[in-house]
Amino acid sequence: MTRYPRDLRGYGATPPNANWPGGARVAVQFVLNFEEGGENCVIHGDAASEAFLSDIPGAQPWAGQRHWNMESIYDYGARAGFWRLHKLFTRRKIPLTIYGVASALARAPEQVAAMKEAGWEIASHGLKWVEHKDMTEEDERASIAEAVRLHTEVVGERPKGWYTGRCSENTVRLVAEEGGFDYVSDTYDDDLPHWMEFGDRDQLIIPYTLEANDMRFATAPGWVTGQDFYTYLKDAFDVLYQEGREGAPKMMSIGLHCRLIGRPGKIAGLIQFLDYIAGFEGVWTPRRIEIAEHWMAEHPHVRRERPSQMDKAAFVDAYGSIFEHSPWIAEGAFALELGPAHDSAVGLHNALARIFRSSSKDARLGVLRAHPDLAGKLAAAGRLTAESTSEQASAGLDMLTDDERERFQTLNSEYVEKHGFPFIIAVKDHDKTGILRAFERRIANDNETEFTEACRQVERIAEIRLKDILP
Repeated sequence: MTRYPRDLRGYGATPPNANWPGGARVAVQFVLNFEEGGENCVIHGDAASEAFLSDIPGAQPWAGQRHWNMESIYDYGARAGFWRLHKLFTRRKIPLTIYGVASALARAPEQVAAMKEAGWEIASHGLKWVEHKDMTEEDERASIAEAVRLHTEVVGERPKGWYTGRCSENTVRLVAEEGGFDYVSDTYDDDLPHWMEFGDRDQLIIPYTLEANDMRFATAPGWVTGQDFYTYLKDAFDVLYQEGREGAPKMMSIGLHCRLIGRPGKIAGLIQFLDYIAGFEGVWTPRRIEIAEHWMAEHPHVRRERPSQMDKAAFVDAYGSIFEHSPWIAEGAFALELGPAHDSAVGLHNALARIFRSSSKDARLGVLRAHPDLAGKLAAAGRLTAESTSEQASAGLDMLTDDERERFQTLNSEYVEKHGFPFIIAVKDHDKTGILRAFERRIANDNETEFTEACRQVERIAEIRLKDILP
């Protein structure tokens, strides 16, 4: 593997300003998963009963048998939990996004009608609440298509958002390739929406959550009481709200399940949290589709050429001159395990510097000797690289007095005679006077000290050059 597919950089140290409507400091978004009637069950044609996310400790699938207790726990979510949550959120006029399993929605016409009447978004949660990880790509693509078809038939309009939950490594790509979704939520990788590219498709991703999620009432480590849930949500909200006050507003996703938070002893914590955030200004409680619409308008995706996606010829052509006249460094960097983390100036600099640092001393000496003298004969003859010409001009080395030019030429000769390579300094970090002082100071260094310093300056020059052309 020479290309690493995971994006461990994201927005880096400077995420975009979400600029939420009304200047909100945080977007708190509630998702209600509607899975009851779409879970594993032999009467649904599955090989075994459901064993996931219930109040049965250590539940295991029953192959070929109905699990009456498991079914009745799921039934509670549709019969009682949903309506308790419906009353809670409609009374407070906080809209929800429903992650609706298509087959579950088909078995719950009254709940669907209530969702629509409340103005809730009904996003797709797949065809069935089952694992996708063992599906072939062909079968999963067919399942996605059938989920869209059945959802559209039951709800009256196609879903604009998608979340599988029990996904495969192919799910996000296959959903993006389907082409009809404004957003996909099968990631947990950020506090802000972001874009992913799949072929010609630019797909908006709105990350979801497994931690600010009532599923932890049914998993370990998890919540025991509603107060546990409230405390965690409050702490998360407080941190995000403070970040918003400091100019970096984020998104807080909260995941709910009818059969879990819909129980009286658990919903008390959710009620307490809703009471808590009602006391704050600048809290936006949208549906996910509204987050998607806002992000697409405020932060539309812009494609750019990315180093980790270039072929070798294009990569070397673009970055072969970053280390002066040393394209072999770019060739070596191309062979590393590049990925999204190397598509920034800092990331690509690290890859190029690794090749430079790990090369022999003779090879590094060759890079040093490839650099021109400061204000030397090559500059006077107009034979510097474009990068060196710009850098020397930025420090005024193209507009020296006769006395200054003579002083530089004298120092150049003395320095090369003593050290065996030109004096190298990142001129954009200094003015003309500072460069001359460094020249006069460093010429007295011993050869090993000056070789080390010159190599450090070469890396700094490369960093500055990359920052001129990459984010």
